[in-house]
Formats: sequence, C-alpha cells, structure tokens
Amino acid sequence: MNVLEPASIPIFLTIAALVMTVSVLLSRVSDKAGVPVFLLFLLLGVILGGRASRVTFENYRDCFVFGNVALALILFDGGLNTPFDRVREGIAPAAVLASLGVLGTAGLVALFAGLFGFSTAKACLLGVIVAPTDAAAVFSIVRSGGLQLKKRMAVILELESGLNDPMAVILTITLTESLVAGRGVAPAALLEIPLALAIGAIAGVVVGYGGRWLLAHAQLPAGGLYPVLTLSVAFFAFGLSEIAKGSGFLSAYVAAVTIGNGPMPYRGGILRVHDSAAWLCQIAMYLLLGLLIVPAEMLKVAPAGIALGLVLAFVARPAIVALCLLPFGYKIREIGYLGWVGLRGAVPIVLATYPVLAGTEGAQVLFNIVFFIVVVNTLVPGATVRWATAWLGLGLAERSAPPALLDIVSTRILTGSEIVSFSVDSSTAGCGAAISDLPFPPESAAILLIRNQQLVAPRGSTVLAPGDHVYVLCRREDRPLVYLIFGKAESD
Repeated sequence: MNVLEPASIPIFLTIAALVMTVSVLLSRVSDKAGVPVFLLFLLLGVILGGRASRVTFENYRDCFVFGNVALALILFDGGLNTPFDRVREGIAPAAVLASLGVLGTAGLVALFAGLFGFSTAKACLLGVIVAPTDAAAVFSIVRSGGLQLKKRMAVILELESGLNDPMAVILTITLTESLVAGRGVAPAALLEIPLALAIGAIAGVVVGYGGRWLLAHAQLPAGGLYPVLTLSVAFFAFGLSEIAKGSGFLSAYVAAVTIGNGPMPYRGGILRVHDSAAWLCQIAMYLLLGLLIVPAEMLKVAPAGIALGLVLAFVARPAIVALCLLPFGYKIREIGYLGWVGLRGAVPIVLATYPVLAGTEGAQVLFNIVFFIVVVNTLVPGATVRWATAWLGLGLAERSAPPALLDIVSTRILTGSEIVSFSVDSSTAGCGAAISDLPFPPESAAILLIRNQQLVAPRGSTVLAPGDHVYVLCRREDRPLVYLIFGKAESD
C-alpha cells in the first residue's frame, strides 16, 4: 500500500486510526496485567507487519530519523516535569550511572556476547546499544503508571534515563563508524564524548533560558500557540546542539528542565500538549519498530537474544549499579532495586538501526538480538516493578489522592499571589473544620472547592471533608503557613 497515492490516503488514515485506538486501549490491559504497555505496542507492530497484514514497512532510515525526533520530544516532556530540587538531589549518582554505568554495563554484556561468537568489536557495539535505560518506559512507570515510589528512588531512575541516552548514542555512532572503516576506535574519538556532552549541556541551558524569555515576552494572541512555541524550542535545542557536534538529546532535556522550572504562561496547556505528544511518539515509535521485525529471522537468534537479555537483567545491570552507587551511601535494598528496575525500550532498538543504515556486516543479526534483549528486559524487570517496590519497602506508605479535575491557567505570567490546589484527607489539619475557622494568612483565601466531581463556591460555613479538592489563593511566601493547614500541594 503506497500512502502517497491519493486513493490510498483514506485507507491509510482508517488503519492508522484503528491502530492508535487499539494502542491507547491496550494501556488499560497493560495496567491490569502488569505488563509494560510499550511491549504491547511493539508486539502490535510485529503482528501488523506479519504476512497476514497488508502493512509493510522496511525503511530503517525513516525509522531512525523518526526515532530521534520522538526521543527528543519524550526527553523534553520529561524535563519539563523535573523540578530543580530533584536535579540537585540526584544529579551526582545519576550522572555516574549515565556515564560509567553505561560503559560498565556495555562491557559486561560484551563479555558474555563473545561466548556466542561475536567479535570483540561487534560485542562491544551490542553492549553499548543495550546499555541505556529507556526514558519513555521509566517516565511512564514513575509518573503515570500509578506507582507510588519514594522520591529518592524516583529521582535517580528519572535522571539516569534522561541523561544516559547521549552517552549511548555517541558510543554507538563511534563504534559503528570504526567497524565500517575496518579500524579500531581512536583515542581522539573517545575524547569527543565529554566534549559532545558539554556542548549539549551548554546549548540546553542557553536555549532553555532563551525559551523562558521568549515565553515571558511573546504575549501570543491564542493559548494554543504556546505549546507550538515550546515544541519549536525543543527542536531548536536538539538541532543546534547537533550542528555544533554536541548531544542533541542532552540539550533537549536540559532546555526543558530550564524552562519547566521558570515562570511559564499557559503552563497547564503546555504540559498537556507535550504529554500527549510524548505518548503519540511512543506509540508510533514502538509500532514502527515492530513493523521492522521479521518473525522468521527472529527464531534464528532467539537463544542468544534471550540469554543475553537475562544476563543484562540479572548480572550486568545489577552488578554495575552496585559498583556505581556504593560510594553514595545508598542502602543495599535501594541499590538492589535500582539495579533491577533498569527498563529497556525503544532506545536500544532505534540505536540498532544505525549499524544497519551504515552497512555494517552482520547488522541485521545484531538488530534482531537487540529486539529479544529489549523484550526480555521489559518482561522480567518491567512486569515485577510493583512487586519489587512493595517487597523492598520502597513505596510510599500512603497512596496519593487523585488529582482535581480542574486546571486554572493563564496565557500571561502573573506575579504576586498564586493559586495552589490541595487534596483534603482525614490527616489534613483543616479536615472537618469550617473555612471561617481556618487561620489563613493575610491576602489568602479558599476560592474554589471540588466535591464529588461538583464545583462548590466555598463559604465561611463550608466544612472541609475528606476527598475535597480546595483551591487557595496565596502569596508564595505564605505557602508554608497554608501547607500547615492543607498539607502538601497537589502540584508538588
């Protein structure tokens, strides 16, 4: 089916709509079954690419290009939701895992890959490709998968997944080019890695602060234009860094962290659009990667792929994480958990398309083995994340309350007071009290209440009940006093 033909466009759009609908609904099945939803997207792509389907896709170049764009947007979305205090708290151990951790994991996988007949160079390339954890999978489980994980653990997992892609991308390209040229890796090429990371970080900060200034002064006529502006900032951060021979992925992530921690007009709308864009990219990326798979060829490498996947999950990742985190004083159960929850996803499969595009000998076999490694590392650690969290006691004691259904946004950056939402439960100091009896700071007031999915105008006689969502207008400096009444804000 050629989608460029006018007559085939309606058919293509119909199939695309059905596939996207099934993919979205699979998220509910995934949540109940405990299987990561990304694996279901990937398997759906494999089914669509089977002989019984008319859908064909064998363009590795298009898949590589789209994968890079998708990963940049996924990392940008993750960065927008990463507070600076989390970065300060976890940047040191996360940076070690994202650099030395990637190298160590790649080395151990390469060591075992040699047992299956891989040359040293190809074994190292395979190890580098499967070493990074997947930002999409980690962000999904930590933020939107219903997992109530302690902040100390969530910080490391998020930052590591956001920072380790650049290292893996640079190493993959370097090793692939060396294999194609038939020479070893020059020491000068390895020195380019820290330079590329430095350029990416600097470009991200510069573009991030430029984006903050632009958002503050643009004063666009429609709220829907602000997400378009931030999408352009994401692409610019990625492209500028790549042009300067830096890491575009790191630049996009750093730029998003910089923007997300500053004043931002239409914040709720921007975050929703980027969240939707990230999910769309994830679905499309996994489906396309699944379409590249030829089941008949996969059976030939199944033993090696499954074995190396188990080595990565049970040996390489846990051992290297333990070595990297011991100097930071983490508890044994915390180290064990971080070593276990090293989720793989689309990143290794996208990286595995690069050797195919470069014409590396045996690249197709490498691609097929990477697919098996990803599936094993999605099923084994991925399906046991909730169980491991509870068993090791690393989940929060209480479940967070469901967020309120109302979002108050402004297309301008407002100063002075701000609107903060709180969820009322039985442990809240203000629960059971009338609003007129609460010791609000000066210039603070409860302005809106949501009770049983109904909007309520709060009066002085209104008594707060468990399950209420209350919106409070207060000055930033008065937040600590308001927190004493209502507890932690829903946005924290």
